[in-house]
Amino acid sequence: MLKKYADIIIDISHEDVDRTFQYSIPDRLLDLITIGSMVQIPFGRGNHIRTGYVIGISDIPCFAPDKIKEILDMAEDGITVSGRLIALAAWMKEHYGSTMINALKTVMPVKKTVKAVARKDVILKADKIRIPELAEAYKKKNAKAKLRLISELADTEKLPMDIVTAKLNISSQTLKAMESEGVISIETRSVYRAVTRKYGGNEDEIVLNQEQQCIVDDFQKDITEGIRHTYLLHGITGSGKTEIYVRAIKTVIEQGKQAIVLIPEIALTYQTVKYFTGYFGDRVTILNSKLSSGEKYDQMLRAKNGEVDVVIGPRSALFTPFSRLGLIIIDEEHESSYKSDYPPKYHAREVAVKRAELEGASLILGSATPSVESYRKALSGEYKLWQLHKRARNNPLAECSIVDMRQELRLGNRSVISYELAQDISERLDRHEQIMLFINKRGFNSFVSCRSCGEVLRCPHCDVSLTKHNNKMLICHYCGYTISEPDACPSCSSKLIGGYGTGTQKVEEEINKLFPGARTLRMDKDTTTKKHSHETILAAFGNGDADILIGTQMIVKGHDFPKVTLVGIVLADLTLFANDYRAGERTFDLLTQAAGRAGRGELPGKVVIQTYQPDNYAIVSAAKQDYKSFYACEQSYRSLMKYPPEYHMMVLLLVSQSEELLDETADRLMQEIQCRFSADHALRLVGPSVPEISKIKDIFRRVLYIKHSRYHKLVEIKDYIELYDVSGKTDDMVHIQFDFNPINMY
Repeated sequence: MLKKYADIIIDISHEDVDRTFQYSIPDRLLDLITIGSMVQIPFGRGNHIRTGYVIGISDIPCFAPDKIKEILDMAEDGITVSGRLIALAAWMKEHYGSTMINALKTVMPVKKTVKAVARKDVILKADKIRIPELAEAYKKKNAKAKLRLISELADTEKLPMDIVTAKLNISSQTLKAMESEGVISIETRSVYRAVTRKYGGNEDEIVLNQEQQCIVDDFQKDITEGIRHTYLLHGITGSGKTEIYVRAIKTVIEQGKQAIVLIPEIALTYQTVKYFTGYFGDRVTILNSKLSSGEKYDQMLRAKNGEVDVVIGPRSALFTPFSRLGLIIIDEEHESSYKSDYPPKYHAREVAVKRAELEGASLILGSATPSVESYRKALSGEYKLWQLHKRARNNPLAECSIVDMRQELRLGNRSVISYELAQDISERLDRHEQIMLFINKRGFNSFVSCRSCGEVLRCPHCDVSLTKHNNKMLICHYCGYTISEPDACPSCSSKLIGGYGTGTQKVEEEINKLFPGARTLRMDKDTTTKKHSHETILAAFGNGDADILIGTQMIVKGHDFPKVTLVGIVLADLTLFANDYRAGERTFDLLTQAAGRAGRGELPGKVVIQTYQPDNYAIVSAAKQDYKSFYACEQSYRSLMKYPPEYHMMVLLLVSQSEELLDETADRLMQEIQCRFSADHALRLVGPSVPEISKIKDIFRRVLYIKHSRYHKLVEIKDYIELYDVSGKTDDMVHIQFDFNPINMY
């Protein structure tokens, strides 16, 4: 038999092993090992057992055959990753820059194996005819426990073990005795860990309006004709995009295919799952970071085995190992959470395009505020554009009022709640309607400062100020460093020290002062740390257990509460002047999405936008929910400044524990790039520079910005840098991370 060899990458996240190692395949595993198999191999001089992934199989040995080690076995309980996902990982490594092992770890369904959950059942083994005889014998022997069990088994021949031991109070000794007598048998079976709750089905199918029906018909026609597109579904808030998603999923399921639905926030899981299970029942499951390793493993296994048709989750759900993937949906496709912060720093939207291509699947991108990049591709014809211009229920968009907070100060109002918003809240409370208050900042105060010497309390490990919470604790939101709020300034001992700025906790405190009888709920990162906390808060608000929901971004994305008639945006400027070329787009998106939460039911809605920049184009366009006007202004700005999508941008983030070495290396690298690519006049180089946060967890940071009109040119530069020895001959290490078209600037 011809010998086969496998190219394997080792499960060690380190650049030194970012290459394949060749192993021979034993004859007993020839029919089992395929590309993507997870295997156990002897590695290194000590032949330590490691886990590796097969990324290629050949007949040709790279070394003398007797020098090549042999694969030990298949990895126990490992989920095999398909060759298409391996190809996707290779594309991500090349496209975004990272080690191959990091790319593979990103697409791997589970990082470690997990024990299955076992359930035991007690089964009647004796003939039912013998039950009266057995019962009589147990009575004579006064074997009450055996009598209880045989009496229950007379009605049902199978009982769950937990009922037998807990409800019937049968001991293990009794069970063993009856098992040895041949009366019962004990059966062990594996079960999946439950991650979704059961909801009622949708009794009446929603009747689509003409706009929705035209889009559904167009999609069904493409599927029937074997046409696969990337579609951009641009619909105003409340226009019924979710119902279009449902009809599209039904279409591909009828063809025996499966679907992935990406959502930007875990907070959206509850409402989304409730909606989709109404149509698809237990053929829907979820994947997100709140699940345990065992729960994630079980859901990946269900997907791999074809036991579910729809998976819902954030960007990591994109790598669900479906074998018959027919449709990917990315809801709120403009959201920044679809971009990974860790190498490879991929964008789920771009990777979804590639996976759909590899799988022969369709891709739907949906948003009321599409990203500038996606809308430009739709206008150019690269994406197919679908548009919804009116709300599904034909109710009007909410009335929108812009409040100039500068005028509030002139009128003597020092509160974070304007006079108009306070009046509107009072009226809604009197009418027993609900209110949502949005502020894009968690915590109590933004920072703590001394009014005497100007000292700002900062994290000793990160170049950021500490955030004050209402439990009198100061917390670094980057590394978690925490101290108690001091009574005096640690620099000058002055007592004039206090918090400045506004967070969700402070807004909640202000609302409780102004409206002591109002029932409030707060939803931010601090209140949603526990499992199911998102669902608990949203369900309580949806059930009318609170009058006012106060929160960060997670409350304004995709939620549908018919009783909400007022949305207050407390500080619209918080994202407007961030150190980021996307600041205007991000502000427009958040304000438009927040405004879309009001008036979704039968009652009319109102939105109050509080701002110090009432004439800014992003705020004015958001108040009108006029995306086209915003896009025209934003695209002109991007074109003028050569920012994406006009130009592509690659950021090199250099990090080191040695600040001196870091600066030397950054300067040397920039000179090397300038020298190597000097003939390319379309290239734009900026830096090296100190980022907005120069240190995180005692690691110093520097950045270089590289812009070019062609993406592949940036990939060429990335490939060159990967071969460049940034550290020279020094002992200290400088590490480089690549970030293409960054969502968050440095």
